[in-house]
Amino acid sequence: MKPIRLFMLSTVFIFAVIAFGQDKKSASAASTPGGVFRDCPECPEMVVIPAGNFTMGSSASERSWAASHGASPESVSDESPQHNVSLRSFALGKYDVTRAEYAAFVRETGYSAGDGCFESSMPKATKRTDASWQNPGFKQTDRDPVTCVSWQDARAYVSWLNGKLRGRISNPGDGPYRLPSEAEWEYATRAGTTTRFWWGDDDSKAAEYAWYKENSAGQTHPAGSKPANAFGLYDMVGNVWQWTEDCYAESYNHAPMDGSASEAGKDCLRVDRGSSWLYPAWLLRSATRERNPADFRDVIMGFRVARTLP
Repeated sequence: MKPIRLFMLSTVFIFAVIAFGQDKKSASAASTPGGVFRDCPECPEMVVIPAGNFTMGSSASERSWAASHGASPESVSDESPQHNVSLRSFALGKYDVTRAEYAAFVRETGYSAGDGCFESSMPKATKRTDASWQNPGFKQTDRDPVTCVSWQDARAYVSWLNGKLRGRISNPGDGPYRLPSEAEWEYATRAGTTTRFWWGDDDSKAAEYAWYKENSAGQTHPAGSKPANAFGLYDMVGNVWQWTEDCYAESYNHAPMDGSASEAGKDCLRVDRGSSWLYPAWLLRSATRERNPADFRDVIMGFRVARTLP
């Protein structure tokens, strides 16, 4: 056999062995709680969240505390009744989806930036027709969380990710990637805690752990700039609100107990969680809920993805 041909065959064999080893390593990470994996070069880093159960919602004493720190009793009444939820293991984005990750999706699909973006989700907020995820009105790096994305936009991104796994663009409901359910989001944020915030009960420490009204300087900041919680997840609260799959309900009276998303119809308001750089510390609580129309875009709204595991 000629030396050149032998060299080429040896090189192919070496690369095959390396690829096989990387696949085994990725598969191992995807099945181990706390493991971090990435399904494709453009895919977000995912963290395996362990199976478990937790108490979802807030107690009467916590809601009273929130009311004494800026909330109205009505605005936090949807955090009850507290209820136990049991969840199987799943994976969640290590970070919010970044501008760079979203840009890759837009470049490949030609997806529209939409018809403008609101300056906030406040009732009298102004919609800027020239604003978009590319131009939210403040400077961002590629590592900043993408903003000005609707629930529908987030679902389109999820569809693209699922298409990556199969080599084709899929329908939004197909494949393992999806938006997290509201229960999954709160379980992952709490990461075993029962306190108001994932770092404890002290709101005076908020600046150490999250980007919010008092320390954000009126804009987003690069993902991962603050410490991760006990599950290894960054920016679960603060920086940007995060869309979930769920339809909004004014109480948890009929909430699923298995961690699945609550669906009340395709025209429902969709739940978003986590608060943002624009709002005060009391909204950084793990139990805080918000909701918006599925086509709503504003400069404080982003998302992270979840993945169903085998």
